[in-house]
Amino acid sequence: MNKLLATLIATLVTGAAFAQVTAPAVPATPAVPATAATVKAEVKADKAVGAAVKSEAKVDAKADAKVEKAEMKADAKKAKAAAKADKVDAKAAVKTSKADAKAEKATIKADAKLDTVKTDAAATKAAANIETNAVKAEGKADVKAAGSK
Repeated sequence: MNKLLATLIATLVTGAAFAQVTAPAVPATPAVPATAATVKAEVKADKAVGAAVKSEAKVDAKADAKVEKAEMKADAKKAKAAAKADKVDAKAAVKTSKADAKAEKATIKADAKLDTVKTDAAATKAAANIETNAVKAEGKADVKAAGSK
């Protein structure tokens, strides 16, 4: 939730910064009246972009939740392995090295699993971003095609 909130705030600040940038000079060409097809294509493109952005946010939230869940599982496994190692330490000092090795192995496995989930989440986010960009490009192409009719 914190990551999502931070992302939303960063987006808001970035949007405000871009809103203050002066627009480049537009060449003095007469405004072409919008045709019904152009307006319709723009509305359709806007809807598609909105749906793609919403889908991307949903995928991002799911990926972040997956990473958080994996981190919690990894922490639980680490704690369990450490507790088991401590219990063995109390019983016999000779077996400690073996238990520590097992705990270390469990920790390494948990960290590897966490890294895998983080990588998968990043790939999922990237795929969602690519889909959003494709929908935006398709919408722009539809608007351009409708405008040239």
